[in-house]
Amino acid sequence: MNKLTGFFLLILLISTSVTAQNMFRKYSGNDIGNPKLKGSFQFDEELQQFTLAGAGYNMWFGRDEFYLVSQKVEGDFILSANLEFLGEGVDAHRKIGLIIRSSNDENAVYMDGAVHGDGLTSLQYREKTGAETLEKLTEIKAPGFVQVERKGDVFIFRISKDSRPLIEVGRVTLKMGSSVFAGMFISSHNIDVIEKARFWNLRLEKPAAENIDGYQTPSPSRLEILDIETGNRKVVYETKTHIEAPNWSRNGKYLIYNSAGKLYKFNLKNSAVSEIETDFATSNNNDHGISFDGKMLAISNHLEENGERSSIIYTVPVKGGTPVRITEKGPSYWHGWSPDGKWLTYCAERNGNYDVYKIPAKGGDEIRLTSAEGLDDGPEYSPDGKYIYFNSTRTGMMQIWRMKPDGTGQEQVTFDNYQNWFAHPSPDGKWLIMISYLPEVPASSHPHNKRVMLRLMPVGGGDIKTVAFLYGGQGTINVPSWSPDSKRVAFVSYTY
Repeated sequence: MNKLTGFFLLILLISTSVTAQNMFRKYSGNDIGNPKLKGSFQFDEELQQFTLAGAGYNMWFGRDEFYLVSQKVEGDFILSANLEFLGEGVDAHRKIGLIIRSSNDENAVYMDGAVHGDGLTSLQYREKTGAETLEKLTEIKAPGFVQVERKGDVFIFRISKDSRPLIEVGRVTLKMGSSVFAGMFISSHNIDVIEKARFWNLRLEKPAAENIDGYQTPSPSRLEILDIETGNRKVVYETKTHIEAPNWSRNGKYLIYNSAGKLYKFNLKNSAVSEIETDFATSNNNDHGISFDGKMLAISNHLEENGERSSIIYTVPVKGGTPVRITEKGPSYWHGWSPDGKWLTYCAERNGNYDVYKIPAKGGDEIRLTSAEGLDDGPEYSPDGKYIYFNSTRTGMMQIWRMKPDGTGQEQVTFDNYQNWFAHPSPDGKWLIMISYLPEVPASSHPHNKRVMLRLMPVGGGDIKTVAFLYGGQGTINVPSWSPDSKRVAFVSYTY
């Protein structure tokens, strides 16, 4: 490598790294109420985590003293983070949390989601400038994840403890104006003491306006990687374009996602993005994936025939090339390779019903595997080839099921009150990760623009743990996205 080439590579690496950090660089720190001891914050760029240090007498009565790390935000939004105190602390009433504030004045109108040193958790708010703080308490103490949301003049506080789904603590109606300060706070409840706290997985998400169709108005995207063991999420790429459905390469070096009908490779080492050449197939949807041997890519490309446009499954070398047609009929949406590379599984609509099918990977006659009324979707092989996991509405809710590769032995896997989609088995065969919608979302729909969860379940059954709360849905995790070592998962979150 000559020096000039090396220089430009360095610039590329710096620029892509900055791109992935832009969402965090908008935050700045301020002492509110002129506390005796000044606060500060540090940001760990590798882990994308904040450490706050601050003092202040309290956040109560008609004025506040605390340390704030925030940014100015317009309109509606959702702000979320994991959080914890660092150290044993001095006063049981020290506070940390997320806050929405009309200004940086010490007596401003505000609401927050506060977690105290003794675990007490409440929605705190001041209705008018200079008025005393009010609160709404919850019996749940010391949650590990908090979320505040603004919807017009309505402000909502939600919490999660022990990786459970979010619970709403309360909501209040306040007049703050269209522009507010939103961020993290810490108050020591002792003017002579500095306390510290850690915030991670901080996300500010701008939801779509009511009735916005995600297909007609695609959202900007964040490509993220979740560490399953630590629960830490890392944004590796931000783009104003809409991207969907990351696959993780079998060698662990890159991700494949789709955008505007084309497929792209994202290099995990240098964040470089390059298009995968697929010849005539330029209307690919988010149902694509890599064979177990890492050599081939199955894609679902929209083809127009006899005046109708429908999704057809093709295979193409993972490096790109001319696709080979596999399914004769459409719509057909790929979801899984068999471990031996001989079969493809997919969801297809035939005679008005969506069911699970399989077909030889080199083409041939398709075999119907499910026949229940309603929607059966998302079929994916377990890494040992013994099962095909899929999701089905046959019980009225969308739940995860599995069956043997010949379609026999169909059995339900999840039984809760959430709409569960796209269960992906980990390469080591130990886990299933899925995306879950709230129960009010119709069972047969997996729309864009929703508050959703990524949830982790032992393959053998047991408690389902929520590992990420995010704004997303369609395109977030439609296809297999585990790292080869089963330690991480790639997904896409969205924000307008």
